[in-house]
Amino acid sequence: MNILGYMQKVGRALMVPVAVLPAAAILMGIGYWIDPNGWGGDSALAAFLIKAGAAVIDNMALLFAVGVAYGMSKDKDGAAALSGLVGWLVVTTLLSPGAVSQIQGIPMDQVPPAFGKIENQFVGILVGIISAELYNKFSSVELHKALAFFSGRRLVPIVVSVVMIVVSFVLMIVWPVIFSGLQHLGETISGMGEIGAGIYAFLNRLLIPVGLHHALNSVFWFDVAGINDIPNFLAGQATIDAFAANGKVAIGTVGMYQAGFFPIMMFGLPGAALAIYTTAKTENKEKIASIMLAAALASFFTGVTEPLEFSFMFVAPLLYVVHALLTGISVFFAANMEWMAGFGFSAGLVDMVLSSQNPLAKQWYMLIVQGLAFFAIYYFIFVALIKGLDLKTPGREDADADAPKIAAGKEDANELANQYVAALGGMDNLEVIDACITRLRLTLKDRSVISEAELKGLGAMGVVKLGENNLQVIIGPQAESIANRMKAAK
Repeated sequence: MNILGYMQKVGRALMVPVAVLPAAAILMGIGYWIDPNGWGGDSALAAFLIKAGAAVIDNMALLFAVGVAYGMSKDKDGAAALSGLVGWLVVTTLLSPGAVSQIQGIPMDQVPPAFGKIENQFVGILVGIISAELYNKFSSVELHKALAFFSGRRLVPIVVSVVMIVVSFVLMIVWPVIFSGLQHLGETISGMGEIGAGIYAFLNRLLIPVGLHHALNSVFWFDVAGINDIPNFLAGQATIDAFAANGKVAIGTVGMYQAGFFPIMMFGLPGAALAIYTTAKTENKEKIASIMLAAALASFFTGVTEPLEFSFMFVAPLLYVVHALLTGISVFFAANMEWMAGFGFSAGLVDMVLSSQNPLAKQWYMLIVQGLAFFAIYYFIFVALIKGLDLKTPGREDADADAPKIAAGKEDANELANQYVAALGGMDNLEVIDACITRLRLTLKDRSVISEAELKGLGAMGVVKLGENNLQVIIGPQAESIANRMKAAK
């Protein structure tokens, strides 16, 4: 499998642990609402909810190890998840500062600081990938009769524990170097203050097409390089106290890598959707209105932007670059003005409401004002570019006699899944069927036989080709439902 195809597989598996994060954010958000002053100190219920949410947030790296191991396993068996847990425990125990001090025979104060940060998402993902590969290789192995009890899936955790000893010794050499590089990247950009936040946001959007933005996010949103923006924001008063103890100010700084996304996802992209609808051909407006409205509402309420972004990403790449630049400007501006809000999942209305009572939220309501301005900016810039350059955004395509009509039974999920299968070359052409939040993620025997026209006719926002045989079809929040029906038919 080529690198991009493998990264697609990893990205798909990452959605398993990432899906847990919104639940934690909701629990903490409700706790903040119940006890807006004491943050659990004045309400047992609030304390219960906040601590319950923190239990997930504080252990995200462990969830990554378990979730990725499960998500990348060939049959999604619990033994793969158990193997990820075993691998995580071995690596983090052997690479803890105390263990490193003992193994290397050096005083604790001479242990590189990198090992104090070994429980991070990068190591979690690495452990998960290795555990999954070992599961896929050894879960069917049959041992001699005398050892038959340890055959198959029972063998995998044993193999993982041994392999992770080797991995730990490799990381004992490599991890300090990796950590220093990541820390340098984070410090370089974070050291640029608001400008660095804008650069990060610009790069974040540019990596969306290939799904590699998660790697960049882990540096700035989590504790890979010491920035840890999301958990720090969700921790509220605890972060304020920790910063104060170190002579730092948290209010107005924590959240700078998140806040500026709210105006874009809640207002800017819906403005782009209105521009696409406005500039569509008259005969296509009704169809485009339903597509753009659904995508805009998803972006506004939940911060899920891919259905909207993929609607113009490939048909009008210039618009997407403009979108990335505007996102960078928005994040820079919000950070510069110290208007702060944070999120547990994405920068939609739900997360804005939940974060508004967090003590680290500062003039969060001004992000709405900023958003209204960006709605207008997006709308007028997109309209001007679409009309001025005659960009073929949805609804402006040249007539295609070969483009299929959407079947009358599209509303029926099973029928829609069957139509997608047909457009993808039939069931025999599908080797791997999976999905994330908004995309079908597929491995095909022969990609040349697919019909992009049919896929778009069925409502697909875009098609991403990775390597020789991998394909992503962006169809919105119903992606997982359609993928499940395709699997059942197979």
